[in-house]
Amino acid sequence: MTESTPDATGRDPDALRRRAGVRGDPDRDQHFLIDDRVLDRIPEYLPADADRSHVLEIGGGTGALTDRLLRTADRVTVVERDPSLAAFLREEFADAVDDGRLTIREGDALSIDLPAFSACVSNLPYGISSEIAFRLLPTGRPLVLMFQREFGERMAAEPGSDDYGRLSVSAQHYADVEVVEIVPPDAFDPAPAVESAIVRLRPRDPDYDVDDEAFFFDFVKALFTQRRKTIRNGIRNTAHISGLEDPAAVIDAVTAVDEDLLRKRAGSLAPATFARLTELADEHGR
Repeated sequence: MTESTPDATGRDPDALRRRAGVRGDPDRDQHFLIDDRVLDRIPEYLPADADRSHVLEIGGGTGALTDRLLRTADRVTVVERDPSLAAFLREEFADAVDDGRLTIREGDALSIDLPAFSACVSNLPYGISSEIAFRLLPTGRPLVLMFQREFGERMAAEPGSDDYGRLSVSAQHYADVEVVEIVPPDAFDPAPAVESAIVRLRPRDPDYDVDDEAFFFDFVKALFTQRRKTIRNGIRNTAHISGLEDPAAVIDAVTAVDEDLLRKRAGSLAPATFARLTELADEHGR
């Protein structure tokens, strides 16, 4: 049954779940967001200048967030893996589907071809949030995504903080990352065991050049496996991860440019410094 025109506060998430005839299943990483206030705020976290002509939602569930996105976007595409939920969304939002404002794509967001989109707003399944985020980030579109709190705070962490790591460098290579809201477990049904975080990612080009992104990410990954070691020892010990053939030559090259850098540790280096190291490693060690 398609709901009649919703009121200004949006469709009730509990009513949507009743009509869909589903309950959340933690074993399937399925937690439905049921707090109307949080649902109403999520689309507002898109930057004011974001293009809302075609918003992508990963994991539509029973459509509580879909409903809010249809109020603020010209067009919405939802990718939903569960066939029964995809069918429910087509029925529940039949008018928007018929008008061409809503498209429901059934399939796994990790493997299907994603449509061209102008922005993405999603409450991501925790189990695939990292893979989805790094599929979306290279598109250069504004993103508002829900993660586990720990994951979101690690994405946004600054150099020198306990949370700063490979994830921080990789995400901030593509975007300015900001945790905009912490969401408690009781905003979901069933309640997850952890808090969640809504994260806004504003795309921008990095303030440094990287000729080989794949090597950059591998080199960052390698050094963070030795985050308690100095950069000197990290370079020496992780050639099997970074793919360096001559780590000693890289150390010599860094010594000639900035010997103090070799005494530092990965957790203190900004992404731009990693880029400088990557350039030297690429030139002298591969």
